[in-house]
Amino acid sequence: MNLYKWMRYSILLIVVTAFTTSCTKLDQNLNSTLSNEQASNALGANGTQLLLQTAYNDVGGPYSDPGNILALEEVTADECVVPTRAGDWDDNGKWRALKQHTFGADGIDIIINQFNSLNKLNFDATNVLAFNPTKSQAAEARFLRALALYQLLDLFGQYPFRNPGDNLLNAPKVYSGDSAVSFIIDELNTIIPDLPATNGMSLANVDAANMLLMKLYLNRGAFVNRQSPSFDDADMQKVITLGTAIMNSGKYSYNANYFDNFSATNSSSKEGIFAYPNTSGVATNNSGIHNRWWATLHYNSYKPLAPQSGWNGFSTVADFYNTFGVNGTPSQTPADTSLDQRIGGRFYKGVTDVSGLRTGLLIGQQRYEDGSAVKDRKGNPLIFNTTFSADLKETGPLLEDVGIRVLKYLPDFSGNGKNYGGGTAGNWCMIFRYPDVVLMVAEAKMRASTADNAGALTLVNQLRTARGAATLSTMTLVNPDNVYDPKTLLAERGRELYWEIVRRTDLIRFGVFMKAWALKSASDATHLVFAIPSSALAANPNLKQNPGY
Repeated sequence: MNLYKWMRYSILLIVVTAFTTSCTKLDQNLNSTLSNEQASNALGANGTQLLLQTAYNDVGGPYSDPGNILALEEVTADECVVPTRAGDWDDNGKWRALKQHTFGADGIDIIINQFNSLNKLNFDATNVLAFNPTKSQAAEARFLRALALYQLLDLFGQYPFRNPGDNLLNAPKVYSGDSAVSFIIDELNTIIPDLPATNGMSLANVDAANMLLMKLYLNRGAFVNRQSPSFDDADMQKVITLGTAIMNSGKYSYNANYFDNFSATNSSSKEGIFAYPNTSGVATNNSGIHNRWWATLHYNSYKPLAPQSGWNGFSTVADFYNTFGVNGTPSQTPADTSLDQRIGGRFYKGVTDVSGLRTGLLIGQQRYEDGSAVKDRKGNPLIFNTTFSADLKETGPLLEDVGIRVLKYLPDFSGNGKNYGGGTAGNWCMIFRYPDVVLMVAEAKMRASTADNAGALTLVNQLRTARGAATLSTMTLVNPDNVYDPKTLLAERGRELYWEIVRRTDLIRFGVFMKAWALKSASDATHLVFAIPSSALAANPNLKQNPGY
C-alpha cells in the first residue's frame, strides 16, 4: 500500500472509529461520504484532542530509542560507534556503514524508518487542523509539525508538505533549501502567540518554539549549502535575541547534578524545555527510553538480570573521552574536584547503590553495588577499554569489553528494578534543553559580523563552572584539523550535549563532517544528507533523490 493510499485509509479509519464508538444517530446512506464539517462534529472537542495526542505520541519513539534518529545523528558522527561483536550487532553491516559513511541509497532500515516516522508526525499533526481545533490545539499541532519538518530538512534536505483538505490523490508539495527554512520560521512565528502560557515541557510551549526558531536561524546557512555553510549576521542576531530572552526569563537554571537531567525523576529538571513524558511502571505510550541504557550496557551489567541485562553495543571512543581534559588527560577519580562532572564515573543515589552502575562514560573495571567485580560471559574481568579494531569487527579477548560505554540516561530501578528493562521506565526524553540555548547564543556571538568572543567565553565558562569544570582562558569555534580539540566551542557542545541528537548537525554546521576522525576516514559530500527512500520517490514525484545516491 503506498503512502497516499495509507493516508486516505488512515483518515477513514479515524472517522469510522469515531462513529462506531459514538451514541449519536447518523443517518447515512450506503456509499455516502462525510464532509470535514460532519467528521468534525462527530469527533467533537474531545476527538480533536485525541488526534492531537496521537501527534504527541508520534514524538516518543523516534527521539527516545537509540536505533532511530539518534543513530542517524550520533553513529554517523564522532562520538558514537556500534562495533560488531562476533555475531552481535552485525545487522548486515549497517552500523559500520553509518559510522564510516559508506551507506547508499537503500538498504539501511533506520534511514527508511525515520523518514516514515517523521512524516507520520507531519501527517498526524496536519490531520488535527482538519477537525476544527481551538487556537491552542492548532498552535500545538503546528509546532509538532514544524519539529518534524525541521528534522526531515536536517536529515534529508527536503520535506513533503500538504495543507489539511488537500486532495490526497495529489502528491504533496516538497520544500528544500532556503524556502524550506523560511516556511518553518513563518509557521513558528505565526503560532507562538496562540501557544498556552501554562504549557510545561511535555507540551508545545513558547520557549520550545523559540528554541526551534534559534536552531533554524543558526543552521539556515548549513541547510542551504552544507559543504560551505555561511552565517548571515541578521540570523545570528535573531539567535542572540531569542536566546537572551529565554536566559533572562528566570524559568531555567543549571541542575546541581548534571545527570538529574536524565534520571527517572527528571520530569522536575530545571533545564528541560521540551521533553517526551514517561511514567514509571506505566507501559501505555511509554517511549522505550530504557533502550538508551540497554543498547550500551553489557550483558552482565545488572546482576539480577545477567546475562540479559544489556545488549553490549553502543559505545564511545577515547578521543571523545579525552576532550574532557582541557588541561591534560582526564580521569574519573572522585577526589578530582576540578573534574568536569559530565564525564561521569560518579556515584548516583538510587542507581549506584542498587546496581553498582555509575554515571556517564564508563571505562575500566566495572563493579556491582557490593564492590565485587563484574565479569564478562567467559568469566574474565569486565574492563571497558578503547582498543577498537580498524574494521569494527571485534573478536578475541576484547570481544565483549571494547568501547567506553555511555550511561547518560540512568536506569529506573523503582518497583524493585522492574522498570530497568520492562518498557516502563519513568525517564522523560529530553528533546530541547536549556544549555543548548546558552551554547547557541555563544556560537551566534562568535559568528556575528562583529564577533563577541569574550561574551561567548563568559557564557561557556558559566556553564563549565556549573558542571564543576575548570574555566577556559581561550576558545575558538572549531579546529578544522582536529574535531576533538578540547578548547573549542564544538568540543564544549560535545561535552554538554553528547548523545542528544545534535552532533551530526553540529559537525556539518562547523564544517568538519567530511573530515577524518576516530574510526572514519575522510568522506565525500554525498553523506551530508541521507538518501530519500525509493518507496517515497515512487509515491511522490515531487521528491528528488539527493545527489550521489
